[in-house]
Amino acid sequence: MSSYQPNKQILERYAQVLINFALNQGQGIKKDEVVFLQVPECAKSMLVALRKTILQSGAHAIIQYLPDNLGREFYQLASKKQLEFFPEKYLKGIIGQADHFVSLIADTDKHELEGIDPNKIMTRTKAFTPYKKWREEKENRGQLTWTLGLYGTVAMAKEVGLTIEEYWQQIIKACFLHYDQPIKKWQWVGQEIDRIKNKLNQLNIASIQIIAQDTDLIVGLGTKRQWLGGSGNNIPSFEIFTSPDYRQTEGKITFNQPLYIFGHLVEGVYLEFKKGKIVNVKAKKNQELLQKMIQVPGANQIGEFSLTDGRLSKITKFMGETLYDENRGGKWGNCHLALGSAYKDCFRGKKNTLSDRDWLSLGFNDSVIHTDIVSTANRIITARLTNGNKKIIYKNGQFTI
Repeated sequence: MSSYQPNKQILERYAQVLINFALNQGQGIKKDEVVFLQVPECAKSMLVALRKTILQSGAHAIIQYLPDNLGREFYQLASKKQLEFFPEKYLKGIIGQADHFVSLIADTDKHELEGIDPNKIMTRTKAFTPYKKWREEKENRGQLTWTLGLYGTVAMAKEVGLTIEEYWQQIIKACFLHYDQPIKKWQWVGQEIDRIKNKLNQLNIASIQIIAQDTDLIVGLGTKRQWLGGSGNNIPSFEIFTSPDYRQTEGKITFNQPLYIFGHLVEGVYLEFKKGKIVNVKAKKNQELLQKMIQVPGANQIGEFSLTDGRLSKITKFMGETLYDENRGGKWGNCHLALGSAYKDCFRGKKNTLSDRDWLSLGFNDSVIHTDIVSTANRIITARLTNGNKKIIYKNGQFTI
């Protein structure tokens, strides 16, 4: 087993990017703000770097230190009542106190939940629906920002056939940590993403068609939509995305990249939509789990459509983590759909005046699930504009606008 670990300089640059760039929509934290850190036990060295950066910035850290490998025993032992337990007062307090959330993904066992009844996992997930809504409401008021990062482990690297050093090299290059001033590189990426998304927003797109091998899908954008990207949510993030009107999805799509959901590997996903809902779902591996997931309310409808320009992203390997796989570059870039909840930031207008009924009438999907599924196959994306004209906006892994 390799003993490789990123050095202190790399970790401190990484912390600078997460704290002083990603939060506050690419502006970094402010003095006296509160940052809630959710960090697994195996990523302690990164926790040290994050807290140091927060303290140096004059802000405050609240730390949620997450012990490794407790999930399986919980699902094995928990009764239905324990699965449904929701610590309302505790979680309300966290939402009320925090200005920002920083979460790290770091797994020491990628197969920890294999063999666990999917119904138990869904029951637990649905129990936390109020917490998800509280976070969204505060974010929509402009009072909360968040970011997500990856800390590589031997188990994660082994899962995708890489050494731990090779795995970390993907992280380092993707986040520009091999540069003395990685934040400047991120600011440049943000400017290029702004250029592309502004052109997309000026086109007045009614719907898009995705054509690829075993794929012919129409995604209707709906009214008052905008394309987003480059805001600091997730590091790295090269994607440009929107939340379409879930009722206007028609056709079929195949995904050539595996994904991990609830501790299980799902491969060879095929989805078919009619009138916005999945009417046929297939997977070459763990199809049953995928079928159970889409039975959760709203999980059989899409909440996001996203494209990554292969020229921006330096991620070239399958990483086994959605955060990286949905931002993969390479020859053809990538396209991904998310099943489940929509991003309300994609509404072009005042969000805080809309009720739950208003959001549904606009076609913004609502679900406790948000599962991204990725394809790196070559594809052509054609936009149908509101004036009836058609325009190719993405081809050979690149935006063409």
